[in-house]
Amino acid sequence: MSEALRPTSAGIGRVLIAVYGILALAAMGRSVYQIATKFDEAPVAYSLSALAAAVYVLATVALVARGALWFRVAVIAIGFELAGVLVVGTLSIIDPALFPDDTVWTAFGRGYAFIPLVLPVLGLLWLRQVARARTAATPGVTAATPSGTPGGTA
Repeated sequence: MSEALRPTSAGIGRVLIAVYGILALAAMGRSVYQIATKFDEAPVAYSLSALAAAVYVLATVALVARGALWFRVAVIAIGFELAGVLVVGTLSIIDPALFPDDTVWTAFGRGYAFIPLVLPVLGLLWLRQVARARTAATPGVTAATPSGTPGGTA
């Protein structure tokens, strides 16, 4: 199956993109407000929220864009997001004093209905499914080169 026939934005990918977009806007709005009005109260927490927002924006763009490079960017961004939510979530439970105010990833995204914890898992599973479908449909393509073109470039 060629990339034009099955981009990452097809099927359930559309739902993932919509949720990533909404989460990006929510995290960005929250972090901009916090940084602009009370950064000195919890600079680490507010900076982490801004980082999370940037990762959500990057993941959204990468899921929409086509090509092997964007596919890899999506995998890296979503993998980073999962690592961030796991590390910050764990630290915020072990030592709540580290985060005097909530971040998007505090307590595994509790303030966002745990969507920050579930979303990257679903995103990575979806990307794996897309890579497998492309590999199965195009002889000579490996999961590392999901576009079906030599060297994985689009």
